[in-house]
Parts: sequence; structure tokens; C-alpha cells
Amino acid sequence: MGKEKEFYKGLLPFLNCKDYTVSEESYEVMVNQEYKMLVTSPVPVDLENYYKSEDYISHTDSKKTVLDKVYQSVKNITLKRKLRLINSFKTTTKNVLDVGAGTGDFLKVCKNNSWNTFGVEPSIDAINIAAGKGVFLKEQLSEFQNEKFDVITLWHVLEHVENLQDYIFNLKQMLSKGGRIIVAVPNYKSYDAKYYKEHWAAFDVPRHLWHFSQCSIHKLFSEVEMIVDKTLPMKFDSYYVSLLSEKYKSGKTKPINAFYRGFLSNMKARSSSQYSSLIYVIKNY
Repeated sequence: MGKEKEFYKGLLPFLNCKDYTVSEESYEVMVNQEYKMLVTSPVPVDLENYYKSEDYISHTDSKKTVLDKVYQSVKNITLKRKLRLINSFKTTTKNVLDVGAGTGDFLKVCKNNSWNTFGVEPSIDAINIAAGKGVFLKEQLSEFQNEKFDVITLWHVLEHVENLQDYIFNLKQMLSKGGRIIVAVPNYKSYDAKYYKEHWAAFDVPRHLWHFSQCSIHKLFSEVEMIVDKTLPMKFDSYYVSLLSEKYKSGKTKPINAFYRGFLSNMKARSSSQYSSLIYVIKNY
């Protein structure tokens, strides 16, 4: 676990959460006060097996259920916004690396808009689906060690990585001078997280190893001499996460309740800035 051992020192209890996707097992979500983040404990030895589920939608293009259809519809809207964000940067080579590229939709949009696209995805099934779209992904980040990128994106990925500090350091080494890392992660300080508590779907134990606050992202990247240049909301996430959370809490999909909680979360975040998920634009100087 290397440097990550320090994240597990002096932890305080926060919540006991259940894996609703694969195992039905319970995990402790603990507070690391120094980094102002939460830590999932313990980490399963066979963590890769906890991604083996048809319900793990980022590895599929499924439209079987109402939740699937909502996810896929919102994805098409957010892809345009993600592209607009990276197009706003001044770049030299237009090289973009998407880490945790899933089924390749973001890179496909980038490729169609004159970006040189590169991607990493550990799921073989997702890699095969992406290849059918003309997007060819590698399995390991180490396969790109000699490359330099203007933009590296991690859309809901950083919460999954096991060797967090080493991983962040390696990302910085792969970034060109003046380049940017874009990190999108859930925010456990949001209203919907506080409302749903142990049923909050974005805890997603044990797949989510880390649960970040704005303070923790700033601290982690400042340790490798990078600065958070901009923080942006992901307003759709509060609705989707609330849909799942309602299902976990009551065993039923309650779209009206979920819409209300998602709406309320976004309204409260207008003054607090604590949206359900946040995008951090992190600059390399």
C-alpha cells in the first residue's frame, strides 16, 4: 500500500455502508482528519471482482432499466459539456488521455473534434465495446509512461485508485508544462450525501476507496506542486445519485422523491458550493 498507509492512521468512525451492487457486504467509512476525506476500510484483496456486475453501468452501454436509460441520456448531454471544457484550454499538441475511459464515449467525441486521443481502461469488456466505436484503449497507465499530454481526464476515477499519492505523482509526470488534469469525483459534503447517509449511492463501497472533499483535493495535488485552477458543479449527478440512493434506502425506485432531493441539493449548493459531484481543473506549472 506504500504511502497510503498514512491515510489509515488515526481514523475515526463515520458510517457503516453496504455494497448494494455486488456482495451485500458491509464496510466502514472512516474519517481522515488531516486530509479532510473519508476512507473505505477494509480494502478487499480481490477488489477487481467487485466490478463484475451487469449493474456496473460505466462498463456497459446498457439501457435495460429506467436507471440505465436516465444514465445514458444524461451521458450524452455531459459529453458535450466535457468537450467544451477541454476545448477552452490552450494546448500545444491536443493530446488528451482519458483514465478509466469506460466504453470510450468521451474519447470518441474528442476524436471527432480533432483531439489526439489516448485511453486507459482495466475492464476488457469495456475495451472491446470501445474498440467497436473506433476507440482503442490500453489496460494500464504504465503503457503511456513515455508520453506527454496536454489534458488528462479522470471522470469519476480517482476515488477508485489504490495507490492514491503515487498515482497522482505519476499523472503529473505525464503532463506537459501548463497542462491540466481534470478530476471529477463525488462530494461527501453535499446535501444529498448528508441526507441519504449510509444509503448514499456515491459511497459505492468497496469500489470507492476514497471519498473526497474540496479540501482533500486541494491538499493532495498541492503535494505534487499543482494547483486547483477551477471548480465546477456536476448538477445532473445529484438527481442520478438520489435515484439510486432512494432505491438503496427503500428497495424501490422513487423518481419524485429523488428529483426533489436532487433539486434541493443543487439549490443548497448554490450558496455552499457543495454540489453532489465536482469537477476540479488542476493546473501544472
